Amino acid sequence: MNPELLDRLRPFRAEAIARGIPADDVERWLATARPCATLTRGGNGPVVGRFGGPLLLPADTPDPEHPYVASIDLAALPADATDLPLPPDGHLLLFAFPETPDYHETMGSVVYVPAGTAVTERDRHAWNPSDIDDYEAMFKEFPEGPLWATTDVSLPYHHAVELSGEPWSEPLPGHPRSEELVAVWESTHDDIAARGPLQIGGYADEEAIHGDPVAHAVFHAVKAAELGRWDGPVSADVSDWVLLADWQAGMDVEGWESATVHWVIQRDDLATRRFDRAYTGVFWNP
Repeated sequence: MNPELLDRLRPFRAEAIARGIPADDVERWLATARPCATLTRGGNGPVVGRFGGPLLLPADTPDPEHPYVASIDLAALPADATDLPLPPDGHLLLFAFPETPDYHETMGSVVYVPAGTAVTERDRHAWNPSDIDDYEAMFKEFPEGPLWATTDVSLPYHHAVELSGEPWSEPLPGHPRSEELVAVWESTHDDIAARGPLQIGGYADEEAIHGDPVAHAVFHAVKAAELGRWDGPVSADVSDWVLLADWQAGMDVEGWESATVHWVIQRDDLATRRFDRAYTGVFWNP
């Protein structure tokens, strides 16, 4: 990560030390920092994509099974905005239904369209073949318009790992003060990084956070594979996965307040551009 981004974390370090957290614990936590791109519907950074708009896909790509959310122009995304090995150009199209999944099913998908690929406009409502009115009403609330990018720094929003028995959780490994450090991040975040409805890379966030949302998505992906609802191979090791994108859908979609969509992907699949193997988890507290 570039020194400028790390320097932005000075308010975090100062607040953590002021709260009596040992310097060694603070520095170990700061070592987990990751760059991310915060996407907003206004700003001074480059326009890197848009919410909504026409759905443009290659002719041989099937109609996605979930609503169209956004398109990201990878060539416009600053090269150091994330630590993800993203393609240097082309578009990432994000799809999601912001509702808690049943039976470990994925609630969205990702399509990568390489630069120069011939595309045709598709029906944005093809995901709802039964024309369910409630779903259409929800889709009409999806945001529309250009997205500006800010290169930011991200620290974990979660502070615990879940266990199978009592105690039901424990602090993050190697970070005995993780809960206090997350509290510091919550109090200093707005002095350090922007907030926006869409984020590329970094750490996942949601309304009621305790464990890692990426770990929750991985759990469901593994179960889906075991049930034959997701093609393998699927690693149960969370370190083999990364957050591709986060959408705070509750900021935009009336009736789905608090909903957050997490697109996650295995590192090997990301390296080989198998975006079709991204898994989509949703947190929703209706």
